[in-house]
Amino acid sequence: MDTTQQRVHDAGLGLRRSFLNQIVAAPPPEVSFYEIAPENWITIGGKFGKQFRALTERFDFICHGLSLSLGSTDPLDERFVQDIKRFMHEHQVKLYSEHLSYCSKDGHLYDLMPIPFTEEAVAHVAARIRRVQDILEQKIAIENVSYYAAPGQEMAEIDFFNAVVDAADCEVLIDINNIYVNSVNHGYDAEAFLKAIPAKRIAYAHIAGHYVEADDFLVDTHGAEIIDPVWKLLGKAYELYGVFPTLLERDFNIPAMDELMREVNTIKTIQNAWQQQHARQSA
Repeated sequence: MDTTQQRVHDAGLGLRRSFLNQIVAAPPPEVSFYEIAPENWITIGGKFGKQFRALTERFDFICHGLSLSLGSTDPLDERFVQDIKRFMHEHQVKLYSEHLSYCSKDGHLYDLMPIPFTEEAVAHVAARIRRVQDILEQKIAIENVSYYAAPGQEMAEIDFFNAVVDAADCEVLIDINNIYVNSVNHGYDAEAFLKAIPAKRIAYAHIAGHYVEADDFLVDTHGAEIIDPVWKLLGKAYELYGVFPTLLERDFNIPAMDELMREVNTIKTIQNAWQQQHARQSA
């Protein structure tokens, strides 16, 4: 992996308003960067706005979009992309990322829906990503998503993902938990998927917990502790590609800050282990 293009470093945390006061009052030293959904912050003023500004002046931030709906057949919301561009400039945000999915059809669906794995969809989505990058005047990172059905599937998930990012010439947000969840739900080898990711395009990673509905059905909730097989898959990713920035996502059932920092520190421990091993091998 080419780390010279990394905009952020080490371990990050998804910023949530429920613990904003704690972060402002005592920023945890374990966290090197934060990620926010711009839809939740772009119009914020008052106390929250001042607190957010205080953080963006001190720390690196990434925007992770929820509503751009890259796979939709609705017209691309270019006005929203322009708003994102201004917001990123105002707060010196390092990167914008989005999901390889869609969430609108003549109006918002309020969920991330799977794009059909077809050549037609590759061309459609890649063109929309390129347009977003043209407006923002920078590359964006696209996330591999969890999905529970594959309508109209003509190719494997990894082949579809790689075809889109290649045609769009964009970067990759690699979600480790999504790879694990999909591997269980759809019966593929998680490490084989990981090995096929275009390493030079990796900008950063997500890691999160999930809900076990059944032995063969997992739900990507971001509402539980990360399990050991997912941590091991992160370690495998570092083994394959070197250490890249990795962010903890927790969206509900949010625990105390000490518990969040325990998982952030686990990211850092795995990162340090692979860096030390690489240093020994290089000596």
